[in-house]
Amino acid sequence: FQEIVPLNAGNVLVIEDNEPAARWLVLINQALNRPADNDTNVFQHPTSPSVDSTSSRASSSLDTSFSELTKTASGSTIFQKSSLKAIRKPFMPMQRKRLKACNCPAEMVKSSYRDACFRRPKKHADETDSSGEEEKENTRDSCGSVLSEVTSAPTARDQLKYNLIVCKQMVGIFVTVWVKKELVQHIGHLRTSCIGRGILGCLGNKGCISVSMTVHQTSFCFICSHLASGQKEGDEFRRNSDVLEIQRLTLFSRLCRRTGRRIPEKILEHDKVIWFGDLNYRIALSYEDTKRLLTENNWDALFEKDQLKIERDAGRVFKGWNEGKIYFAPTYKYSSNSDAYAGETATSNKKRRTPAWCDRILWRGDGTSQLSYYRGESRFSDHRPVCGTFIVEVEALNRKTRRRSSNADMKIGAEELLPTDKNKGKGNNNGIE
Repeated sequence: FQEIVPLNAGNVLVIEDNEPAARWLVLINQALNRPADNDTNVFQHPTSPSVDSTSSRASSSLDTSFSELTKTASGSTIFQKSSLKAIRKPFMPMQRKRLKACNCPAEMVKSSYRDACFRRPKKHADETDSSGEEEKENTRDSCGSVLSEVTSAPTARDQLKYNLIVCKQMVGIFVTVWVKKELVQHIGHLRTSCIGRGILGCLGNKGCISVSMTVHQTSFCFICSHLASGQKEGDEFRRNSDVLEIQRLTLFSRLCRRTGRRIPEKILEHDKVIWFGDLNYRIALSYEDTKRLLTENNWDALFEKDQLKIERDAGRVFKGWNEGKIYFAPTYKYSSNSDAYAGETATSNKKRRTPAWCDRILWRGDGTSQLSYYRGESRFSDHRPVCGTFIVEVEALNRKTRRRSSNADMKIGAEELLPTDKNKGKGNNNGIE
């Protein structure tokens, strides 16, 4: 999520507002863990939702769940600082700290046991699941709420199809990772990192949250970023700089070593990397020319002027990364609760924003196949949400031969969550790349 709270001085400099993040957690859980007999399409949205999410049809049940979960025994409401911590408890696995431990195979000889990677480092072994204290996950990680293990009724968690394994907020950026329950036991080396690139080049109104983890023997990194804004000529170079600095500064804590290979500490050291968010790259055309091509649905001509495409082709940013073919209209900037771009209603050229594909999903790593890449039509933001679905191959240990082998059948996908809405592919050539 981007701009989950207004990027004002209070949220940037004083204290983060966790309440919207807590509300989204409840809504995500309702979508992922809905009953099997509920045929509601989680990708469908009301045709005209209210700008105020607390009164819209899409969030009416969310408000009920949120109010119930944030009430203490005395009936008072939990403070905002605690609301996210309280909401996430029933969605998380029972053994939260195991996610941080090493899940590498025990392949070393006894003489190497002292340094064996499958032994949890002492500093993690001393942590307790019920500490309730916010952990410092690395020296650079100074943002937002961090997960801690909690106790919850096992019966409630047993009913979940998906578990929340991490959620992290940095001002307006909010990231959650949910995993099928049967895969949770294969997750390890879970770490997070936050890099601020906003005011003064360091505050969290811009920047990224990164999540590093292993699934079986394959390492993953997810980066959710909000890059520098602006549509003036040359602003794209500030966005390039943000990407390069994020790659340079992101450093995950060292947990262990495994035979012949270190667990990744930098973004590009991971086997699979997915980078997404409001990258803020614009279209290098005038508003009038952009509007004309939009009217003609001439996406190819528009995309030739896309700043991210131009910068990638020139090798200045995201060299070697992949992005699916774009068959959808620009995602920014829309008028509130409207299907009209904001430029159509702007009272002055100064307030006018040229439509652009600000919201993107890129990836790198062999064995990654994208199933779809399309935009949603929720109206509660001035952006349209973008969705990508992938199937990814991971390495799993063959217990009989004690060797790692690539198993194409070991897929991390969300086929059952793929939209069934017949209108989903409208205008995007079925959304398949």
